[in-house]
Amino acid sequence: MRSYFLFILVLVVTATGFSQEKTYSFTLEEAVAFALENNYSAINADRDIIDAQKQKWEVIASGLPQVSGTVNYQNQLKLPISLIPAEFFGGEVGDFEEVIFGVPQTLTATATLRQKIFDGTYIVGVQATKSFLSYSANTKEKTQLDVRKAVTEAYGNVLLARESVAIFEKNKANLEKNLFETTKIYENGLGDEESVEQLQITLSNVDNQLKNAIRLEEITLQMLNLMMGIDIDAPTQLEEQLDDLTQKQMAFELVDDPFNIENNVDYKLAINLNEQRFYEWKQAKSRALPSLDAFINYGSSAFGDRSTFLNSDQQWFDFSTFGVDLNIPIFSSLGRSASTQRAKIALEKAKTQLEEAEAQIRLQVERAKSDYILAIEQYNTSKDNLALAERIENKNQLKYTEGIATSFELRQAQTQLYDAQQGYLQSMVDVINRKTELETVMNNKL
Repeated sequence: MRSYFLFILVLVVTATGFSQEKTYSFTLEEAVAFALENNYSAINADRDIIDAQKQKWEVIASGLPQVSGTVNYQNQLKLPISLIPAEFFGGEVGDFEEVIFGVPQTLTATATLRQKIFDGTYIVGVQATKSFLSYSANTKEKTQLDVRKAVTEAYGNVLLARESVAIFEKNKANLEKNLFETTKIYENGLGDEESVEQLQITLSNVDNQLKNAIRLEEITLQMLNLMMGIDIDAPTQLEEQLDDLTQKQMAFELVDDPFNIENNVDYKLAINLNEQRFYEWKQAKSRALPSLDAFINYGSSAFGDRSTFLNSDQQWFDFSTFGVDLNIPIFSSLGRSASTQRAKIALEKAKTQLEEAEAQIRLQVERAKSDYILAIEQYNTSKDNLALAERIENKNQLKYTEGIATSFELRQAQTQLYDAQQGYLQSMVDVINRKTELETVMNNKL
């Protein structure tokens, strides 16, 4: 009985353990790698690659032998009547006899093999499949870059919200201590009421910011989960600290890396657009060429007054046909010419768009480098400003305690400190995001 009870207890504990929700834990790179496998857009990008491969075979298969079969059953409820000159049957000249040809029921089964021998549009279509596969691969690459950028930003936002909560909690605790001491001083008749009210205003503002930061921490974590393709309410732990991650993202050598525009995914997509327009132009021209198809069929027919086609003694009559279809475009009222000219115009537009895209991408790279350098410089400045603001606030705290500084001066110093804290946190996130943007446009990460 005791063994049975222990067995049941083990089952309950095991079931409880399995029922607990899985806890995730990621560094930034682990989060990116996980998202590239599980993000909803990334999953669909993989499906698009498979779809493109299927479309390629669909195009190729249209020019390979095609076999089709047909079964035709007819029951003529009222057979047509034909008029035959009566003189054929010994009647009078000018008279006609009514004659019925055929039988009411007919069943015909036919199998047909068709083969495309020459078709200009098919040849161009097969050539275009390579470009289409390249476009799908580049689209997937762009999706991966977008996912990486989105996950990095979401990861940084979670760390920002977390650090904000910690700072606001620390500021709130200090303010509560100041307010308590100031209130006691005021109650003992050694201070003024305005000092208490100034601290109450500051404390209320900080408390509201703390509540908002707590909400943002939850929302940003849910956003990160969404970007990684897991349930938004799943418990997720981040293994990196904002300051440590920022230090790892500082790499001035990235600015000096040579830029190869052929690695940029937007440039690749612009090339794909040019290829697509080129093949559309070739296909428009190929419509003026003749097309040649061959076919051969084999079939059998049966006839009867009644539906006896499944009987073993039913007589079947075989037939077979071989043929060639030659389609020669002769005159289209200049419709094909207009279509070809429009395709040529689209190709020229695509070439112009490629030149524009190349210039924009080079400008984008220079701007991304500048923004990255500025983010690092701003981080260093914000770090220095934070140290200065802390010293100023500490001095005003001492002055206020000694009665040298007013509550208004203390509040100014505290507000300056809080702004410096948020500026420092935001500068770290900016370094992380600006580096990701530079890596995305240079495409030296994937």
